[in-house]
Amino acid sequence: MKRTEREYHCAGKECATKSSFSWRQTINLIAITVLATLLMLAHSNVNAAGYHLIVNGKTIHKEQPKKGSFNEKNWGLGLQYDYSIYKKRWLPYLTISGFKDSYNENSFYAGGGMMRRFSLDWLQDELHFDAGLVVFVMTRKDHRNGRPFLGALPAFSLGSDRVAVNISYVPKVAPKLVPLWFFQLKIAFDNFN
Repeated sequence: MKRTEREYHCAGKECATKSSFSWRQTINLIAITVLATLLMLAHSNVNAAGYHLIVNGKTIHKEQPKKGSFNEKNWGLGLQYDYSIYKKRWLPYLTISGFKDSYNENSFYAGGGMMRRFSLDWLQDELHFDAGLVVFVMTRKDHRNGRPFLGALPAFSLGSDRVAVNISYVPKVAPKLVPLWFFQLKIAFDNFN
């Protein structure tokens, strides 16, 4: 039996990997989105006041690649839900986002964390600095062949409840990984009313 031209060219693993990669990535994105949405809506105290639009925008890599350059304009959008401040200093939150990564590929994550709030009212009213940890599930084309993986990173935020800059630090935890700072703009939905 003769093979068709497409069967002949796709007989190797490369064609199968490409088609299964995009299928897996789509399934992963849907699963992460559904899970994050359910987590955000599951809490009885959820209200519109805690929702924020996340605008992903900038990465600063601490090293350069051996060839070419990294994409440092990591445009993308996401959501963050901030719960009420716990015991006057702890801010629990949930987050989901998609963006163009350092290799110009789509990356997605969903997770949550806890930050310790430090008031900076002595500089300006309602200004604060938050520091803590974010734990997440993420998909990246260049890591684990696009399959979801777990991660945890230090996270920071500087601003007010209406507008803030979120900052994450990614240390060099693997030989292929380059340490970097990742910046997001966090804008409260209340600003759009």
